[in-house]
Amino acid sequence: MNRTNRLTSLFATKKQDILNIYVTAGYPRGEDTVRVVTDIARAGADIVELGMPYSDPLADGETIQESSRHALKQGLTLHNIFDMVRAIRRESEVPLVLMGYVNQVMQYGIEAFVAACVESGVDGLIIPDLPAEVYREEYHDLFTRANLGISFLVTPQTSSERISMLANLSSAFLYVVSSSAITGGTGGISPEQIAYFQSVAKHAGDTPKLIGFGISDKDTFATACSYAEGAIIGSAFIRELGKRGPGEAASFVRSILS
Repeated sequence: MNRTNRLTSLFATKKQDILNIYVTAGYPRGEDTVRVVTDIARAGADIVELGMPYSDPLADGETIQESSRHALKQGLTLHNIFDMVRAIRRESEVPLVLMGYVNQVMQYGIEAFVAACVESGVDGLIIPDLPAEVYREEYHDLFTRANLGISFLVTPQTSSERISMLANLSSAFLYVVSSSAITGGTGGISPEQIAYFQSVAKHAGDTPKLIGFGISDKDTFATACSYAEGAIIGSAFIRELGKRGPGEAASFVRSILS
């Protein structure tokens, strides 16, 4: 399939300080998502990671879990999310990544899901509970034909050999988990984490790396960007969205980049 992948284009032209903002689809309200995404893209977010709310998230902290529960109570579906992506694409070319879980994709039907990603304008996927070996054996060709990127996660417990393997499979970027805890921490970056980031950089080759989990402000973003091409901010943004409302989403991004 001959289509341009916006993530590929981004990483070809920007090598540092890449800001990925996580947005829970349907939070605070379904009608807010398109505005939030387009506003933060205009404010300077390089990538938007659109979370697909799920009833049993494995890798999400309480802030994102609560935002997902809130969206699900409003009846949000994957069909609604693809409609949101289409609406975003009418206003913005920001690279979009969907983050969700295997059961969501399989219930939709993986071929139908990939086709909907392509048709609506999704550039990549993060599926934390999809085993890399299963992806490699069963889905790699499907994703390649669709020019749909995928990102795998590494943690401080991931071996050097497996880091290399996951980096090679990650056609979007390598998601570097800053600790083995769930998302949402605000404790900053420790010397042990810095040593880990350096090890990942050594073994990941040329695959772009984005650091996530616990990145919450300008300082932690800048520190993370010293050891990777960029960073992902999720829980901190969702907290601000809940406190200050969708109209202030862009100001959060500007505070990170100022």
